[in-house]
Amino acid sequence: MRRMSHSISMIMQVCSFITSLAAAIAILAKPVREKLFGIRKIEDGQRCVLRAKMLDIYYRGKDNENKIRQYDFENFVLMYAAYKALGGNSFVDKINNEVQAMEVIT
Repeated sequence: MRRMSHSISMIMQVCSFITSLAAAIAILAKPVREKLFGIRKIEDGQRCVLRAKMLDIYYRGKDNENKIRQYDFENFVLMYAAYKALGGNSFVDKINNEVQAMEVIT
């Protein structure tokens, strides 16, 4: 019985070590992967392009008496979702609210 208890204790220690090691690797893997592949720079560039395109659509609508073409509106909605998913800031939230209030024309 004592030997079985010792074996179970040893298995629990090994499992605990493996779990701790896996957690440490998971914590370190993301920053290393981002640094290694330049993912952060790519995301920054994507956010910049999305923001520029959304502003272009916004200003075209403003110049057109707050009227926006349906295709532009649909593109704006998709770009806004992608921008926010990439961690975009709240600057575009105000623009989104104004675009949502524009008259959509075909």
